[in-house]
Amino acid sequence: MILFRLCKAKFSKDLSGKGAQLSGGRWNSKGRPLIYTSESRALCTAEIAVHTPLGIIPNDYELITIEIPVSVPVLELDMKLIPGNWKSFPHSNSTQIIGDTFISENKYLVFKVPSVIVPGEHNYLINPNHNDIKLLSILSIEPFEFDKRLFVK
Repeated sequence: MILFRLCKAKFSKDLSGKGAQLSGGRWNSKGRPLIYTSESRALCTAEIAVHTPLGIIPNDYELITIEIPVSVPVLELDMKLIPGNWKSFPHSNSTQIIGDTFISENKYLVFKVPSVIVPGEHNYLINPNHNDIKLLSILSIEPFEFDKRLFVK
């Protein structure tokens, strides 16, 4: 499986989940490390765009292409169990509880969750504390330039 991650260049080799641990996110509480990735470059771009104030063009970003062997099982979120407010903005802690449970149980390296931003697309959460993290490979790290039209007022 090939996954993508966009982040500041100084963090491109860091797969510790510390960024999400410091700030928390839709799928993790503060204090819980997690690596957010997406199934496509386009979804990564959209995820950064919605978290960046208009008028500010992100710079010094790199695109990380990650490979996870197909033999690694992926936990898939059962949409029947997802809370009704999972798409809320700001996000509720109901989705954080789901992600925190994924991290705490430590049964899977990867958790497939739906994207709020692009319906039908998926993000993949990686537990950096799982034993199978050593199976993850960074295939490439390349500079990424955002199209300025995404950030104009």
